[in-house]
Amino acid sequence: MARTRLIAALILTYVAFAMLLNSVGTVILQSIASFDVTKPEASTLEGFKDITIAVVSFATASYLPRFGLRNALLAALVLAILACLVMPLLGSFGAAQLHFAMVGAAFAVAKVVVYSLIGLVTADARQHASLTSLIEGMFMVGVLSSYWVFSAFIDPAGLRWLNAYWVLAGVCGLALLLLLTARVDEAPGADGDTAAAADAAPFIAMLRLAALPLVLVFVFCAFVFVLIEQGIATWLPTFNNEVLHLPHQMSVQAASLFAASLAIGRFAAGAVMARFDWYPVLNICLAVLAALIVVVLPMAEGVAPGAIDGWADAPAAAFLFPLIGIALAPVYPTIISVMLSAMPKRNHPPLMGLVVVFSALGGTTGSVITGAIFANLDGRTAFTLMLVPTAILAAGLFLLRRRIAAGGAAAPA
Repeated sequence: MARTRLIAALILTYVAFAMLLNSVGTVILQSIASFDVTKPEASTLEGFKDITIAVVSFATASYLPRFGLRNALLAALVLAILACLVMPLLGSFGAAQLHFAMVGAAFAVAKVVVYSLIGLVTADARQHASLTSLIEGMFMVGVLSSYWVFSAFIDPAGLRWLNAYWVLAGVCGLALLLLLTARVDEAPGADGDTAAAADAAPFIAMLRLAALPLVLVFVFCAFVFVLIEQGIATWLPTFNNEVLHLPHQMSVQAASLFAASLAIGRFAAGAVMARFDWYPVLNICLAVLAALIVVVLPMAEGVAPGAIDGWADAPAAAFLFPLIGIALAPVYPTIISVMLSAMPKRNHPPLMGLVVVFSALGGTTGSVITGAIFANLDGRTAFTLMLVPTAILAAGLFLLRRRIAAGGAAAPA
């Protein structure tokens, strides 16, 4: 019962942060309309979120076990609730920047804690992979829910969309209450090297871990993956609005199909990875991703503005392009699970700290580059150029497979 309650708390926490983090695409679209900001200015919201994630994670990840994983997660949820209150109470673009900085700081702590606790409640690599896929799948359910919560409040004539943050504050509050009733035994995270680890500064331990060639390849893969995912997710509502000419509300709702595809893909990944080797599966996923980009995006060319009264009037690309989420979905949780299963549990917090740092940098890079191409060329070109990082990610997975096969997962001394 205690284990089940803790897992439920971790899942709801991830759902809450999914709704907050991935609202950035919707907020960018609404900020352009409500606060009269340009696309490059709006793209800074991703930076406020991701740069804060990177800085806070790098500075604190290795120290979280000393503070207490449960205590750290409780503090993160409290900060997330405060971030939700900022938006409807202040209602400005500056408030949005502050909001995403606060959410980024909270998530930097939460992600490290959640992945560290997964290692404490699972007995072997298969259980670890299965629970990781479940939690990441529920993360995508949170992303999907976020689009529909915001679309329910969107009013083209005003700031009614800010009221969606009262709902998000409630979700964070429920996660906080559930975690308060869950007990966590953090002792299994220690091992025979605890005394030696205590003599070295945790920050130095993270740097030593980052020096491992395998870890470098791994965080590079995480960086490129998030560059692709966030570049698409952040600008998909604007793509739907400006390229496919959907109304604002429908643009946000149509973007939820991408989140739904990611959720389906991650839930399916749990079953697939239990039966097949991860490397060929992920290569097939990247091949499908590239094929969908090549086949579907040309359908968006030449779509003329017109009266769109419902989904029957929407162009086919609005339904087909988000399906790339199914191909993208298994990559991130799988490579994380592979790495965590290969590393000693004492190294999970600093390793996840590195993952959060490079994922955050990848998210900002993807959003800024995609936004710049979107503003200077067009949205179809911006998404078509995702073929370049897709090819780079395939090369990274090849190197990761070779390093693991060569036994490169040894922990630093």
